[in-house]
Amino acid sequence: MLTCLKGGHVVDPVAGLDGPADLWVEDGRVVEAPDGPRPDRIIDCAGLVVMAGAIDIHSHIASGHVNTARLLLPEFHKAFQARPGATKLSQIGWTAEETGLRYAEMGFTLVVEPAMAPSSALHSHLELADIPIIDKAALVVLGNDDVLLSLMRAGESPQAIEDYVAWTVGSARALGVKTINAGGSAAFKDNVRAFSIDDEVPDYGVTSRAIVKTLQAAVTGLKIPHPLHVHCNNLGIAGSADSAAATIQSAEGVPLHLAHLQFYGYGAGGKRGFSSEGQRLAELVNARPEITVDIGQVMFGPTVTISSDELRQFAGRTAGSPGKYVIMDGEANGGGVVPIDYKETSYYSALQWAIGLELFLLIKDPWRVFFTTDHPNGAPFTAYPELFALLMDRDVRARWLEMLPDAAVKATCLTELDREYTLAEIAIMTRAAPARLLGLPDRGHLSPGAVADIAVYRPGEDKAQMFASAAWLLKDGEVVVENGAVTRRRFGKALALKAETDAAMGRRMERYMQDRYGLPAHWFAVPQDALGRETPFGWVDMR
Repeated sequence: MLTCLKGGHVVDPVAGLDGPADLWVEDGRVVEAPDGPRPDRIIDCAGLVVMAGAIDIHSHIASGHVNTARLLLPEFHKAFQARPGATKLSQIGWTAEETGLRYAEMGFTLVVEPAMAPSSALHSHLELADIPIIDKAALVVLGNDDVLLSLMRAGESPQAIEDYVAWTVGSARALGVKTINAGGSAAFKDNVRAFSIDDEVPDYGVTSRAIVKTLQAAVTGLKIPHPLHVHCNNLGIAGSADSAAATIQSAEGVPLHLAHLQFYGYGAGGKRGFSSEGQRLAELVNARPEITVDIGQVMFGPTVTISSDELRQFAGRTAGSPGKYVIMDGEANGGGVVPIDYKETSYYSALQWAIGLELFLLIKDPWRVFFTTDHPNGAPFTAYPELFALLMDRDVRARWLEMLPDAAVKATCLTELDREYTLAEIAIMTRAAPARLLGLPDRGHLSPGAVADIAVYRPGEDKAQMFASAAWLLKDGEVVVENGAVTRRRFGKALALKAETDAAMGRRMERYMQDRYGLPAHWFAVPQDALGRETPFGWVDMR
């Protein structure tokens, strides 16, 4: 079927387009304008903004921890059913079904689950498979697991560690590798309650810095497109900026991605012992081209924190609102679920909100800063339209600032920042840059050959309304959303790397799994036929 999206304002920084153009789509791809054939369908985009489908590189949408959070907070489901007075989290229904529908309605076509435990990869993929419309992917978590730490303790070769990382990525069908408070969860098992970048993991004798550098080298050596995705030490506490700064400085010219940087933007200054380090971190990021970051913006309202950083979740459990939590230990990271309510009247919540915006507005290169709320930790992803408005309209920011405590406003430089993101910068940050970071050259742009994931919006002064409701969304060339409502329910693919695994490491892992768990290694792997569809995976080449 040949489709023409006619007369829209196409914003595609990769192709250098920012003006009127026609787009042609056939067999799920963008194609050159044909010489002769008439289109089977014309979509009138006159007066509308046309972009590639949006990509979210860090959103907790499918894992055991996500399901634990659902069990812990049934009141969110009740609020969803009642609708009036529903919270932002409840408005997504908080199910796999609603996750896909709500993302699609906003013009998103690919979302990455950033914390898939190797031991529960099958569960994560089964849940990802239930999310309709959008494509999905997952990052596999390493850095607290006994195998890696034992390899490092024994002084084994970089090649052996690369073989182990490749085996894990292949078995879990992951798109990349993440480390979460590297060594911190392993240390927590020995009753350690504070852990920083140069602290050693008991029994293993390796530091957090060494774990990050070892995994960074393995990811680079394997030519995995996405740099090592790092959740630093000391998340969410006063002084956490020092941990982020040390991690940035440790990159040493090799690509490294820091997750949810806002949660590390905290100093210990001021009479409350909690201050903004947004300017300092932004300057560090600006000075280090090998560093990319996503923000993890806080927005106001009730939500829940979901993290495999069990050490930090345990430390923060008593601050939960409502006052209940789950902390779990297990192979590698374990994790924790702690509900939270970010309140406009709270100095601390308001400062967190402001620090995220400071980072967005002070980091100069939109190719290296990514649009996230660390869903649901900073806010549910359904808050994205409001965040777009805050970035694109300084008057909107000013109105929000008027509602916040004066002490929090004075503790930041936000009132001095008049930058407004352009549509082209939004297209870079939410389309072109994520595709490049993930190693997906046929996404994030609208040149011929690109996957026909296309979002069309109605422009207007109200940027929140614009990005809340796509006029049209095409997924693989098929119309799935019209006027902000899903019109066709379909399923996308799970994107995974084509990881070549070493046979000797496979045999070694077979012995390890049998000795440790009494189970064969394939029990932990994700088989092709587990998802019940002929082509559930989209394979991505390593560089």
